[in-house]
Amino acid sequence: MILIFFGPPGAGKGTQAKFISKKLDITHLSTGDILRKQLLKKNELSITLKNIMDRGRLVTDSILNNIIYERLKENDCLNGFILDGYPRTMDQAIFLNTILKEKNLVIDYVLDFMIDEGTIIKRIKARSIIENREDDSEDVIRTRVVNYYNETKPLSYFYKSEFASAYRIINGNQEIQKLNTEILKILKKH
Repeated sequence: MILIFFGPPGAGKGTQAKFISKKLDITHLSTGDILRKQLLKKNELSITLKNIMDRGRLVTDSILNNIIYERLKENDCLNGFILDGYPRTMDQAIFLNTILKEKNLVIDYVLDFMIDEGTIIKRIKARSIIENREDDSEDVIRTRVVNYYNETKPLSYFYKSEFASAYRIINGNQEIQKLNTEILKILKKH
């Protein structure tokens, strides 16, 4: 099964992706986690990424596409995967579709998490304290939210029209357990 978890930062995509990943025994590919692991490598790419991420900016399509392409080649992706935080731009969506077509794979569901901005900021601040994440200051959060609505949100219209039978809206303002239940209900219909 191939799933895309789509929505603004703090919408609960990562929490739900971890839960569903365990339930379905498929790989959770969190762009944020992949990028944070890359930062630990202390090479030229990690320095570039740190500079971009510290300012709340999105990593360029070419860098992210290459990282995702390499990651999808790994054996743990053979039985399916959840993409969390990718694609974020139309170029990334087109790139992903090309990769999937080459492998004769299809997206089973695009789950689009809708959530209000106040809840986003509250959740990310709480996560920042719990996970001790430096990339979650309020200014960075606001920059990421603005970037999401300007650059990424338009993709939801693309997925809604191109993958209408796979596209579902999820109310991200719900409690974690209610989200678990709603998502599992959708996936069981598959």
